[in-house]
Amino acid sequence: MPFESTTSERAGLARVAFAGLVWGSIAIFVRQIDTSPFVIVFWRVTFAGLVTTAYLFARDRLGELVALPSRKRLAIGSMGVLLALNWVLFMGAFQLVDVAVVVLLGYLGPVVVALLTPLVGKERFDRRILLPLAFSLAGTIVILGPRDLHLNGGTEGLGVAMALASSITYAMLVLNARRLVQDVSTPVYMLGEYIAAAIVLLPAVLFLPGPGTAIEWGALGVLGTVHTAATSLLILSALRAVRADRVAIMTYAEPVSAVLFAAAFLGESITASTAVGGLAVVIGGLMVARLQPSGTAEGPQTLTDRYVDEI
Repeated sequence: MPFESTTSERAGLARVAFAGLVWGSIAIFVRQIDTSPFVIVFWRVTFAGLVTTAYLFARDRLGELVALPSRKRLAIGSMGVLLALNWVLFMGAFQLVDVAVVVLLGYLGPVVVALLTPLVGKERFDRRILLPLAFSLAGTIVILGPRDLHLNGGTEGLGVAMALASSITYAMLVLNARRLVQDVSTPVYMLGEYIAAAIVLLPAVLFLPGPGTAIEWGALGVLGTVHTAATSLLILSALRAVRADRVAIMTYAEPVSAVLFAAAFLGESITASTAVGGLAVVIGGLMVARLQPSGTAEGPQTLTDRYVDEI
């Protein structure tokens, strides 16, 4: 495999890992907002959409979304609906069951991606990812295992179901985005997704109480601009040239960084099991980064070239 292809894929994986590290701070901002997950997700995608619109307007590219074939716009719109569902399920589960349970079940998503990649994508199953996937998943279990993983029944059963559903919708998002972003610019894809998500969530915002303090609005603004728009640009640009299963594994950086952020800002302690689990996740990520590209990335441009073109 050419050196530039290897370098390109590793650059993409590095961007995914960085996005995962940023996602680890989501809980800090969500805890500042006292409202429904439907409302949180609506404003999250709205702020992200405003940032993306401003970017496309500055580049005189707003018309690109309208210029897409109707079938392509419909496909992107359906992804926006799926995105809204995924985030509502994930954040809603936090309100019903322990955070550790939600994160652990939600991070079955990369496993689902690995299993479905041969069925949904054009790539054959890559057995080399099994070992790093095992390291990453086991590390996450070790990190979260000692943390109050219990269920008391009642609504917590619904929370578990929502967390599991979020892992499946996450896998569907990654796998379908891998296919759709090949011939659509990343910001245009993002804007179409955010518009569809905002539209489907609008009725909830009209009837449910919204944020009422400056702190809540500020937290929503950060969630929209940093944790949504900026990280989506990183993830989607990587999906142009990196296999979906490898991208999914690198997102295991999130539970590691979540523990670090919780220790730094929420006063939660870092235990020996946390350190061991985090090391296992890092090892899994490094193993993925050292894998040679499979040669299935579509298009002649390298990831670096495409990313520069998008920015």
